[in-house]
Amino acid sequence: MSNEFSFFIRVAQSKDINSITEILTNSFYSCQGIMGYVRPFLRLGIYEDLRNRIRSKSEHYLCIVAMVVENTEFTWDVSNTREQNLVGTVEIDVRSRSGMDVLLLNSWQLDNFEYAYLSNLAVDANYRKLGVAQKLLSYCEHKVLGWGFCELYLHVLENNYIARRLYDKAGYQLQEVEWTFGSLLFGQPRKLLLRKSFSKEGVGSRE
Repeated sequence: MSNEFSFFIRVAQSKDINSITEILTNSFYSCQGIMGYVRPFLRLGIYEDLRNRIRSKSEHYLCIVAMVVENTEFTWDVSNTREQNLVGTVEIDVRSRSGMDVLLLNSWQLDNFEYAYLSNLAVDANYRKLGVAQKLLSYCEHKVLGWGFCELYLHVLENNYIARRLYDKAGYQLQEVEWTFGSLLFGQPRKLLLRKSFSKEGVGSRE
């Protein structure tokens, strides 16, 4: 498949919301058991939240998508490509950490400390292990550099070994282990805060 397709990365548009919602729902929620009954409601919640974020036009928020394009007909004019060709997505924004929302082993944040944050990285199951996630991560790094940030943070659950391998390969390092009340009282997986530092030379130039 890697010889038959190329992947084009761009900023999401309102017309993409349905396809992005489907990718996120399929990636994060199972169809098995009771989840099959509640999944439509979860999908609706994802759709509404995503629609509000994309339409917010915030200065420091982007939803980014990966499109699959056949090499034999590849063109940089992808304006007419159908939304069904979306195979991956990720979001970046700027946040500030304050308050006592989690219990931390070490306090890495300062009051009103702003940082670039990555979330909701997901790739269609049929297009995984083809470099889509790496392309999305690289695009995000380029964008946050344009916002004036040279670091990017994200969270991953400690038992999500596939995602942890991906981020490790991309150069993300453990910044902090976060203990929530759920992990302390009920043995739920802890959140791992990862960070990557980069420069313009390291990321390279993109349009």
